[in-house]
Amino acid sequence: MTEYRFLKACRREPVDRTPVWIMRQAGRYLPEYRKLREAHDFLTLCKTPDLAAEVTIQPVERLFVDAAILFSDILIPVEAMGVPLEFHEQKGPLLGKQIRGRQDVDSLKVPDPEESTPFVMEAIRILRRAFEGKVPLIGFSGAPFTLASYIVEGGTSKNFIQLKTLMYKAPQVFHALMDKITRTVISYLNAQIAAGAQAVQIFDTWAGILTRSDYEEYALPYTRRVVAGLTRQGVPVIHFANNCATLLPSIRTLPVDVIAVDWRIPLDEAATIVGPDKALQGNMDPTMLFHPPEKIFECVRDVLHRGEKASSHIFNLGHGILPPTDPENAVAMVEAVRSLGRKP
Repeated sequence: MTEYRFLKACRREPVDRTPVWIMRQAGRYLPEYRKLREAHDFLTLCKTPDLAAEVTIQPVERLFVDAAILFSDILIPVEAMGVPLEFHEQKGPLLGKQIRGRQDVDSLKVPDPEESTPFVMEAIRILRRAFEGKVPLIGFSGAPFTLASYIVEGGTSKNFIQLKTLMYKAPQVFHALMDKITRTVISYLNAQIAAGAQAVQIFDTWAGILTRSDYEEYALPYTRRVVAGLTRQGVPVIHFANNCATLLPSIRTLPVDVIAVDWRIPLDEAATIVGPDKALQGNMDPTMLFHPPEKIFECVRDVLHRGEKASSHIFNLGHGILPPTDPENAVAMVEAVRSLGRKP
């Protein structure tokens, strides 16, 4: 069996150099992706296994990263729950179901992922065959709180008034929604693992809108349930929360293997908070890729140096790569990690 550098780092085992991959590495910054998008809308790419596999493979072939992440979207299982979903170029996702009362929650289902999202599992199976002996494949899901935020707000939001109103004024409805989403996420990730995902990442994109006490009451217990409900079979679990600095003392209590950190806290400070029992992933600011290559090299050096404080470090950006990024600058970042991240 191939011993992949990325998986070894997830398990905090010795590696020859720091592994690197990029969140949203398959996407709009790549001209080969934009060419496919000229012929297919976003959801068609997600729901057509051969196309999803092609998009997943593109950055691996161009960047020579140490892991691939399945091309999909965190809202795919939400649509399967019975929430109408559309994507618009300028507006992002639009979800067509309001959740204001218990009847709205009761109308949602906990779908069987093999029946409702078979295209995701087929894409994973295609990719495992394509990547065998090359790189491991990461599956993923949104965390329950982040998925709830999209459902309740009907899309993205600046202030999350609808979500917090539900939390504070109708907590029983909110917790019933979170329970249903949590069961959906557990089934969805377990199906990905059964299909061949070799690691899974849980994205809590909007966790940072919460105070630490609210996070511990309204979000953390459900993420903990997700992790506890996974049939892991040795598959590492990565947790990413955006804007997580104030939440790290709580996040560190999750039984995950890797904690991914955004760029707002230096990685050495994050390592001190998280402690030695978790690997860290991250955390270069995505806008650093707008620098010339020589400056990118120095940014990589700084993150790698700070990452030495962690028991194990996987290099990544602190959030997804931005669409205006020059692909050659992403290549320069990966090459810098490959040259600077070698272990003695």
